[in-house]
Amino acid sequence: MKCPKCRTTDLKPTKIEDGLPVMGCPGCDGASLSLLYYRDWAERNEPVEQSDHFDADVTVENDAKTALSCPKCSKLMTKYSVSSEHKNRIDLCGFCDEAWLDGSEWTLLKSLELAHKLPKVFTDQWQRKVRDEKMESKKVDRLKRLVGESDTAKAVEVRDWLKNHERKMAIVQFIGSE
Repeated sequence: MKCPKCRTTDLKPTKIEDGLPVMGCPGCDGASLSLLYYRDWAERNEPVEQSDHFDADVTVENDAKTALSCPKCSKLMTKYSVSSEHKNRIDLCGFCDEAWLDGSEWTLLKSLELAHKLPKVFTDQWQRKVRDEKMESKKVDRLKRLVGESDTAKAVEVRDWLKNHERKMAIVQFIGSE
């Protein structure tokens, strides 16, 4: 099997975690992970409590922007966002259940406490949550540019207070009547 990113480098058997075999690329440090092996590993190994969290700024600078071909079946893989704070996307082949992890994406998954929850990342619900969080972040950033940091903090506080208030409509109507 060839690396889907380098395209010429042969993948070699290795492990990204004790008992979790992958086909790794010595060129780009990426790894092809069989979700069948992953599920077996996740069932046999309990999540480890992280007392010392990994660096929160773990990112992969060389995340492929274009679709990758599955190293197993050569079909195009779909990209799935990991979180709203990171640009990393994990590639998944829906035909043969293979995931491609770029360089330090496994470390990122562990730092986000997602190493034992990888299949969740591939769900519509997870992807919708990530998109909603990204949109919310963009809205807050835009408001900061328009009114400043302090006023944005107040606006977010008021919005959060209003969100579940039983008399929300009356308050909004009062504010809008100015």
